Amino acid sequence: MTDIDTVSLAAQDPDKNQPYLELGLKDDEYERIREILGRRPTDTELAMYSVMWSEHCSYKSSKVHLRQFGEDPPASDAMLVGMGENAGVVDVGDGLAVTFKVESHNHPSYVEPYQGAATGVGGIVRDILTMGARPIAVMDSLRFGDAAAPDTKRLVSGVVAGIGGYGNCLGLPNIGGEVGFDPSYAGNPLVNALCVGVLRHEDLQLAQAKGAGNQVVLLGALTGRDGIGGVSVLASATFDDAVDGGGAAGPSKRPSVQVGDPFTEKILIECCLEIFQAGLVTGIQDLGGAGLSCATSETASHGDGGMRVALDKVPLREASMSPLEVLTSESQERMLAIVEPSNVDAVLALCQKWGVVATVIGEVTEGDRLVVTWHGETVVDAPPGSLADDGPVYQRPVARPDDEMDALNAATGARLARPVTSNQLRDAVLVMTASPELCSRRWVTEQYDRYVLGGTVLAMPHDAGVVRLADDSTRGIALALDGNGRFAKLDPYAGAQLALAEAYRNVACTGARPLAVTDCLNFGSPEDPAVMWQFAEATRGLAAACRELGTPVTGGNVSFYNQTGATAINPTPVIGVLGVMDNVARRLPSGFTAADQAIVLLGATDEELDGSAWSWVTHRHLGGRPPTVRLSSERALAWVIGSAGDGQAITMAHDLSEGGLAIALVEACLIGGIGATVTLDGDPFVALFSESTARAIVATDDAEMLFELAGVNDVPAQLIGTTGGDALSVAGQFEITLSELRDASESTLPSLFG
Repeated sequence: MTDIDTVSLAAQDPDKNQPYLELGLKDDEYERIREILGRRPTDTELAMYSVMWSEHCSYKSSKVHLRQFGEDPPASDAMLVGMGENAGVVDVGDGLAVTFKVESHNHPSYVEPYQGAATGVGGIVRDILTMGARPIAVMDSLRFGDAAAPDTKRLVSGVVAGIGGYGNCLGLPNIGGEVGFDPSYAGNPLVNALCVGVLRHEDLQLAQAKGAGNQVVLLGALTGRDGIGGVSVLASATFDDAVDGGGAAGPSKRPSVQVGDPFTEKILIECCLEIFQAGLVTGIQDLGGAGLSCATSETASHGDGGMRVALDKVPLREASMSPLEVLTSESQERMLAIVEPSNVDAVLALCQKWGVVATVIGEVTEGDRLVVTWHGETVVDAPPGSLADDGPVYQRPVARPDDEMDALNAATGARLARPVTSNQLRDAVLVMTASPELCSRRWVTEQYDRYVLGGTVLAMPHDAGVVRLADDSTRGIALALDGNGRFAKLDPYAGAQLALAEAYRNVACTGARPLAVTDCLNFGSPEDPAVMWQFAEATRGLAAACRELGTPVTGGNVSFYNQTGATAINPTPVIGVLGVMDNVARRLPSGFTAADQAIVLLGATDEELDGSAWSWVTHRHLGGRPPTVRLSSERALAWVIGSAGDGQAITMAHDLSEGGLAIALVEACLIGGIGATVTLDGDPFVALFSESTARAIVATDDAEMLFELAGVNDVPAQLIGTTGGDALSVAGQFEITLSELRDASESTLPSLFG
């Protein structure tokens, strides 16, 4: 015990040299901690402040920008719980609520792809569980470096296996998402995981410790040394320059990557749900980033008193662990419950029934102190709010890099060589279809179970995932997760809005009514004024677009320091949109469903090719300005598709986004196994590859009703062709058989990573 730095020793030795800089704290932050405590911190307190005040936990660089999501939110009567809890909760009718959230596990997934991705899934699932919900589905948004780069195969194979391995073992369907490739993500892959859960209104749980005398119970896996410092060592710092493409920077970071056990998480989920159903807890929090440091300080600060914890009661995997290590461990599959004394025996009995380790480690106290002891010695005595809520808040310098942005925006694709002849157009469609950026994701999605639990109605390759909420109900939800780093690089304000618009449109194309938003904002170092300008513009754009579309932000995640040395990723706001539908039997697939139906293009097409997939795939060109944002048109389009789908005037809908009309037609044909013949007006190249927004193709047996509905809502509508046959034919230009398209689309990823 003589090696343990206690509160009494800290008072006796005020000038002890402490390694706060190595823990990621600045000089002024360390001095502020001393002011809060009225003394120097103990070694354990210093570790707690370092993780809780890290960028990952405290949002110290982003808070000033994120506030706008809550200060002037869209009018919505669906919100039950907003930002500030583990996940947002929205009312979806029939007494049911849905909670959903997306978070990042980027740096851990570079260092250790399998475990980094797997524990990313496990962590977001527990966030949903803490709200009192049963997790019902997951999604993911993944981005890697150039598909042909030497290290990309290691990352793709490991990440996909980790997501599939953990999610499949939990028995959760993976209903969609996206996979992208771009050199800017080399060394900094993006692994953004989303989970959605369902609960009845009365089953809602919150992360708070209320009621002096209530007991603090730790449930789940034993605590080990894995993940120590993850939120500061990995999530809140850039990688060094010494990344060789083969993971050379990885070994020194591996102790900071958590190790997951999905089977332990599965029984923990079922155990917690039974505990919730019995009404045995007054508060619940998962142990994710910062481990017990976060769970104890957050629940105490959000409650009505303090907390006292006997740390030596925590069940350990390694008996030699210090109190500092126990408090900052990020071992997975753990929960912290607040339980009335009269209910403790019932909670412990249920845990024993499920084979879940459960231990009373403390109690809620009067006052406003978090006191942690180690074998009777006090090692922490701090206000919990100072750890959880009162960390530093920075107004980081923001500066538009004028020369760089002006040059980038001036470098339009006007002079890029375009396909002119019929053969050139045909070749362009095939090249785009076979490109890693646009090809089939079947090699990925076949490693995920998309239909377990029996509630999946639509999953990849459809525009959005659709899940039925209960066996005895037709009510369902649709989810889409989208982002476009190229657009955000050209204009971060518009780029964030375009990401929201695409996810909103994808949800609308299922026939669902878009309801709410979650986001994962992936950027470089906040200490770079140019990066902070990107972030400020993206959040400003997203907030404005959410107000326009009436979709409030329920919560999400900010991931900074996504760069190697001075090289940052493309700014990548990833936006998740949730929609609701009364009857999932009327959902709209993304593929053609029958021959001899009219194909109608909804929305207006302009010559908008800067930042497009065509410019990047065929010329590796990025410059100019992204497509025009048309939020009012997006709302009108969503209304038309929803109304037409509900009235069964259309049989499918597919949004137009990356790759434009060409890729939308290819995918619609391949999903349904039905060809199409279309006639294009004007320049066929622009018609095929422009990425103008607020557009979709639909198939219908009742074109008259559809045109009337579109006209009333001022949505341009054009009859462009009919379904049928075994080829995609553009009249007067070219024809490509479905077998040739399928070979082009489905062979790319297996040849690269299989």
